[in-house]
Amino acid sequence: MAESDPNQEPKSKMPRKSSGDGNSSGSSPTPPWVWLLFIGIAAAILWAFSPGNEIKVDYAWFLDQVRADNVQEFSNQSTKVSGRLRKKTPYAMANGQPREVDAFVVYLPSEDLIKPIVDQLVTNNKPRDKPVDIDSEPPPGTGLMLWITFLLPSLLFIVFIYLMMRRARDQFDGGILGNFIKSPAKRHDKSKQRTTFDEVAGLENAKAELQEIVEFLKNPERFQRLGGRIPKGVLLVGSPGSGKTLLARAVAGEAGVPFYSISGSEFIQMFVGVGASRVRDMFKTAKESSPCILFIDEIDAVGRIRGAGLGGGHDEREQTLNQILTEMDGFSPNESVIVLAATNRPDVLDPALLRPGRFDRHVTVDRPSRKGRLEILKVHTRKIPLADDVDLDSVARGTVGMSGADLANLANESALIATRANKDKVTQADFEMARDKVLMGAKREEIITDREKELTAYHEAGHALVAWICPFADPVHKVTIIPRGRALGVTQFLPEEERMLVSQKEIYDDLAVAFGGRAAERVVYSDMSAGAAGDLKQATRMARMMVTQWGMSERVGPVHIRANEEHPFLGREMSEPRDHSEHMAQIIDEEIARILREADHRAIEICKTHRDKLDSLAQALIDREELNEEEIRQLWGERVTDKNAPLKLRAKSTVPPEPERNVNGHPAVDESEAGGMSISPSQEGL
Repeated sequence: MAESDPNQEPKSKMPRKSSGDGNSSGSSPTPPWVWLLFIGIAAAILWAFSPGNEIKVDYAWFLDQVRADNVQEFSNQSTKVSGRLRKKTPYAMANGQPREVDAFVVYLPSEDLIKPIVDQLVTNNKPRDKPVDIDSEPPPGTGLMLWITFLLPSLLFIVFIYLMMRRARDQFDGGILGNFIKSPAKRHDKSKQRTTFDEVAGLENAKAELQEIVEFLKNPERFQRLGGRIPKGVLLVGSPGSGKTLLARAVAGEAGVPFYSISGSEFIQMFVGVGASRVRDMFKTAKESSPCILFIDEIDAVGRIRGAGLGGGHDEREQTLNQILTEMDGFSPNESVIVLAATNRPDVLDPALLRPGRFDRHVTVDRPSRKGRLEILKVHTRKIPLADDVDLDSVARGTVGMSGADLANLANESALIATRANKDKVTQADFEMARDKVLMGAKREEIITDREKELTAYHEAGHALVAWICPFADPVHKVTIIPRGRALGVTQFLPEEERMLVSQKEIYDDLAVAFGGRAAERVVYSDMSAGAAGDLKQATRMARMMVTQWGMSERVGPVHIRANEEHPFLGREMSEPRDHSEHMAQIIDEEIARILREADHRAIEICKTHRDKLDSLAQALIDREELNEEEIRQLWGERVTDKNAPLKLRAKSTVPPEPERNVNGHPAVDESEAGGMSISPSQEGL
């Protein structure tokens, strides 16, 4: 493999135009001297027309000052006479207030009056040592002031119109709106601190796909030797926090070519046509810097399916999408600009955007495996001093389902916990506390009654007991009745190995575990609390998927029934026809209810059969409030499960009577008991 310096931009036959500003669009800006000329002309006009400090007086008052020999300076321009008095004299203004006059201006009724006034001034000043300073200016109509007064404003207006028309002639420059609709894409300077692929851990498959693009940009001849071409676009698909944007930053750091980034929401503004114009300007800038990489984050903001929806079929977002489609693979294809996009909603993207020729590759960024989580933890703990007892492999094993962002938050929380405890290093206990805080929520300092505490203890003990007995359920990791988050108690499970697929037996065991808390309440108190609301919601969702999507109901059969979960604002149709009959809908409801009742009966049977274990764990929780897996094992002994035993869906024992119901048909629950609910964390990944 050919090696090259990542800081050296590859040679290209395409014209290059460097720009230090990420918002540059390649259009020539207005020269600075033009704006200086505007300012100078405007200042000259304002100065020419601005009044001086002379006070306008009437003709009679002026004659009185001439007769009194109080005029020191006299200057006339046609009938306009201005001058200065020998000593300040009060003058009654129009508002009646007197004002001391030093400099004055007066307009004579006729030019014939100038000569007698001048003669009077000369006669009065013969006995004086300092005569009157008399001056006569030429009348207006000649000289520089004529040009300033009449021609320069017109010239200024003509130049302004010319510049506006020049800007409007460029249809891609935004017209008179100027920089408002230029692309806000930011250019990243490779000389600054950069992210490399070494800092991206746990995403080996995605890195391999993107590494090939980086190698193509560094050494295109190697791939073009056999007629290959670089993909025009790469779409990164993954759940939030999985590392899509981090991968894009790593590509920017490794590629050694200009890298522009923009968010999908930055295209749309309140004015019509702004989005499409910004797309044109963005690709224009990218082509001038080609070869380069253009990263669009959250592309689903502008790339959603074109159609009816709530916004109609002809809105600003669709015009922006049409322009993106044209720029990526239209009549003027450009192979030197690679578009890198990221989304966590690929199902709502327009098919025209996903086809080969636009986004040739779809890279799935999955949640990391156990090995990947270990590597991610190593990256995020590089700058954190760790104690000798820290086992990152154990932490990785106990964080199933966490994304890279979750693990980064976990490492940061552990460092904060150690800092608050004034420790010099982060210990394993700090990681355990941080994991509990991230998964189950922060502890709440609440005072609950003894009855609520006992009810919560039996509820969580029921979850733990059913999971301990069911062979395919995940092992219990920790049980606590300390209020965390929105729950008064939590039972945490930790799978022995990661499950990519889930079997029917595992689902039945998970359903029984979900009903464990409710079953324990019914067995012990012959009553139920509102604490099972979250458990019922989770169990109902799993049962519906078993019947409608996974084909695990013999009565419904191996069919897939679409769930109408699309929303019209996503660009889908306002309503979609149902693909099953009313009779089939009734059968689906009956099957879901049957599966849930069987899981409930099974959980009740387990709680009745192992009542001694239920009581012992509940009492231990009341005393200690929190038990881990090892403490439960000391209490109950080793867990013995037979995964080959037949699954019993129906309980042979008599089910306790249903509780008394209120007028609405709901279980009658005391309001004081409703606060003692205990919600077990949902088991994601089914």
